[in-house]
Amino acid sequence: MHRYIQHIPSSKTKETNQHGGTEMNKLSRRSIERMNGLKSILVLIITEGLATSPHDFGIPKDGGRRTKKRQAELYAIGRTIDVHKSPITWTLDSNHLPDEEDGLGNAFDIFAYVNRKASWDLKYLGPIARNLQKVAKKYGYELEWGQDLWGKDGAHFQLRKW
Repeated sequence: MHRYIQHIPSSKTKETNQHGGTEMNKLSRRSIERMNGLKSILVLIITEGLATSPHDFGIPKDGGRRTKKRQAELYAIGRTIDVHKSPITWTLDSNHLPDEEDGLGNAFDIFAYVNRKASWDLKYLGPIARNLQKVAKKYGYELEWGQDLWGKDGAHFQLRKW
């Protein structure tokens, strides 16, 4: 497991955050495991972004680094497998794949956690996205949001490649 991830708290604590909430958002053990293999700066952006987020969020299954095999399986959904479903991913060459230089993922997906359920509603994802981008900028990085890039995929984030 990534060294930085081992030190992330994984339970809710009763505190007041900067947005006046009564609970501080903290990553679940499952979300922490799903960040394994991401670039360290993304782990930092996610954890700090969650602590200051106006809404709780988590990392869904396949929301972190993916193997080429898994990316191909996800790409097939809605095309050759489960053709009645909508496609999950739009490319085989995803930023979720390990970077050739360091083997780490350059992208992640999230869901908002609202009323104890996962939500992909933009009314929650939008404010979360802006907060994550603000955190990235604080560290000198540009975090691209799928909704800004393509007008869809509001759950997707990736580091801008220069």
